[in-house]
Amino acid sequence: MSHRQNIYFASDFHLGVPDYAASLEREKKVVAWLDSIQHDAAAIYLVGDIFDFWFEYRYTAPKYYTRLLGKIAEITDSGVPVHYFIGNHDMWTFGYLEQELGVILHRENISVTLGDKKFLIGHGDGKGPGDTGYKLLKKVFRHPVPQWLFARLHPNFAFWMAQFWSYKSRVNNDDPLVFVKEREWLYLYCAQKLKQQHYDYFVFGHRHLPVDVEVGPGSHYINLGDWLVHFTYAVFDGHTLELRAYPAD
Repeated sequence: MSHRQNIYFASDFHLGVPDYAASLEREKKVVAWLDSIQHDAAAIYLVGDIFDFWFEYRYTAPKYYTRLLGKIAEITDSGVPVHYFIGNHDMWTFGYLEQELGVILHRENISVTLGDKKFLIGHGDGKGPGDTGYKLLKKVFRHPVPQWLFARLHPNFAFWMAQFWSYKSRVNNDDPLVFVKEREWLYLYCAQKLKQQHYDYFVFGHRHLPVDVEVGPGSHYINLGDWLVHFTYAVFDGHTLELRAYPAD
């Protein structure tokens, strides 16, 4: 068996907030984690909101994050596939990440068999019951016309406005970071999907809350947490998916 046998999952780095210094420190920690797993990674799944805001103009992309971008390119150049899922904060990518970093980009959930287990993987925003306001906003943000109009703004103003929106969203979000099955939209979404088809693991981000809970017999909902507070990720060894923290306690 190849020594590259582990598959890693992480999400919600939210690089760019709350300020440059804190984001840079967190970025270095993410790169250190990637360094630590690179030797045995068969694949890496980055499951959305890697950046707190990302928008590509035709000839311009955000000027920060060079350490992380370089590390991802190094990993893909070595032959290890990196899967990049857009989140609700970094959905506006139009080819740069695929071309320059060599990532495999996913805009929706994917169903995939890894080892002998079946996975459903995605960022998780807009899934499950409720949150109708965001679901409508998501359709607007993903429509090519608003994207074209936003691209007409000067990057200095556009990025400032986006960062302001992101800050207001965090301030106004009163959804507590606790897990309650009856209120957890992603858990309810997984339970509904499980009625249609069996998955061994549902892997999502978005909620910033590390969770590993059984949805049904032999089926688990895993939330990857975040790298703002928890610094958590998951590793699949071919048989079992396990949540871990970096660095290890």
